[in-house]
Amino acid sequence: MATAERKGLAINGWLVLDKPQGMSSSRAVGAVRRLIGAAKAGHGGTLDPLATGVLPVALGEATKTVAWVMAGRKRYRFTLRWGEARDTDDAEGRLTGLSPERPAAAAVAAALPGFIGTIRQRPPDFSALKLAGRRAYDLARGGETVELAPRPVDILELRLLGVPDPDHAELEAVVGKGTYIRALARDLGQALGTLAHVTVLRRLQVGRFRAEDAISLDNLAALGHSAAASGHLLPVETALDDIPALALSEDEAHRLRCGQAVTPLRPSDRARIDQLGGGATVRALTGGKLVAVAEIAAGSLRPVRVLNL
Repeated sequence: MATAERKGLAINGWLVLDKPQGMSSSRAVGAVRRLIGAAKAGHGGTLDPLATGVLPVALGEATKTVAWVMAGRKRYRFTLRWGEARDTDDAEGRLTGLSPERPAAAAVAAALPGFIGTIRQRPPDFSALKLAGRRAYDLARGGETVELAPRPVDILELRLLGVPDPDHAELEAVVGKGTYIRALARDLGQALGTLAHVTVLRRLQVGRFRAEDAISLDNLAALGHSAAASGHLLPVETALDDIPALALSEDEAHRLRCGQAVTPLRPSDRARIDQLGGGATVRALTGGKLVAVAEIAAGSLRPVRVLNL
């Protein structure tokens, strides 16, 4: 996660940005922070400059919940260009190969089930992953050989939307953490006996954050500092909606805020902890306010991230 922190307003919450094409995620976060005057901002999952769509921007204490957003499912709509390989696996890269083969729609549809489920995927050479402490994209740009090992990723849905012409196919995918759509395009081309790269990529959803809720930078600029009170700012706990909640007394919440493990006194709470089991993550609340994200360990709650709301 890229985080920008400077003097500004103590704004806590999430803003769903519709990231424009041609802008990096870190630049987009910086623009949001400046436009609304927030002291601290980060994002919940990088989008390539080529890509548009949902970029969840965490403000203030919401930056402490970014890990749960990044672990969520993501929905993408994308267009492939058949017959061309690019070193970045998208249209921004250098042409590295040509193929005369153009798969028919029926062949594309038949190949998709082989990519659904837990598969092994080799990340693109131009990625932010590190090799010996250096970013893969820095090595690749310097002309060095990049050898990233395949790793397991989850693809939950993958469907063909249309074939506008023989050179292109439009698809939609729902994927888990760490999945690269660029790599999926490359591998799909190889499976169909040709080459392929991504020309259009739009993210429609990240966990609970959807394109329908997103705001453009232009509209955000029009709102300025009033954006925080415009209805576009979502609560910090939006990122944690899928995590069970547990209400604590004020004394228990105070101890959790101080970094101490807490064993709730109420029998109903202890029964709930036993039901969830060791290792489970919960939202600890008091008076309806989020106190911390905590982990159950030996029948107690251990604070993982304490929030100051």
